[in-house]
Order: sequence, then C-alpha cells, then structure tokens
Amino acid sequence: MPHPAVRLVAISDEPLSVDSVLASLEDPTAGGLVLFVGRVRDHDGGQGVTGLSYSAHPSALERLQDVCDRIAGEYDVTAVAAVHRVGDLDIGDLAVVVATTAGHRGSSFEASRALIDTLKAEVPIWKHQRFADGSDEWVGSP
Repeated sequence: MPHPAVRLVAISDEPLSVDSVLASLEDPTAGGLVLFVGRVRDHDGGQGVTGLSYSAHPSALERLQDVCDRIAGEYDVTAVAAVHRVGDLDIGDLAVVVATTAGHRGSSFEASRALIDTLKAEVPIWKHQRFADGSDEWVGSP
C-alpha cells in the first residue's frame, strides 16, 4: 500500500511541470519545501551534448513508487513527489523533478537529497546522450 505522504509519482513523455509538483505538496503543516529540478545540460564529460532521450523499463513506475514510499517512511516528511521524463529531450528541458515537504527544512533537505540519489541509483530509466561530434552514449543501462 502506498505511503500516505507520497502525493505524486509519475513517468511522463510530456514536458514536466514544476507547478504541478508544487501543487501536489500543498500542506499547511509543512514549514519547509525542498525542490530539485534536473535539466538537460549542453555538456557531459568534456563533450558537447546536443540532446538526449530517456527510456524506462516497464517496471520503472513501480520502482519509483517504491523509492518514494521508502523515503516517506525513513524521513520525517509530510509529503513526497517525484516525476521523471522519458522520450526525446532538448537542452534545457526538465528531466526530473523531486520534492519533499516537512515541518522543518532540515528534514526536507535530507529527504530530497536521498530521494534524487536513490531514484538515480534504483529506478530503471536509461539516458541516451547525443554528442556534438556525432557520437552517442548510453548512461545507466544494464
């Protein structure tokens, strides 16, 4: 059963909305809200990046839910949200948005850091980068 503090979990092929994530976290008891937005950058490892695409394993949404539930259970938070984009993305596009709320900022900072780090380590979403020199690279694939 999902943890009651988990408000939004999604993998989408549509552009992500920070406003939607923030709206899902509304809670009058939350004094701290920490938001992380991961964007597509124009470089990686000293090479110019022209774009990328994300692919998700069929189990990715379930795994993302599991990560959010675990973070909600391990940290003193009032709400948790995580959304990740799949498909083709351009430089500057939002790739991932995670956020937590808590009664105090410290708990929210800790939980948000754990959320993005655990998501990146455990959720089977793979990045295919395209470089300016015409080469490409898969990141995070098995």
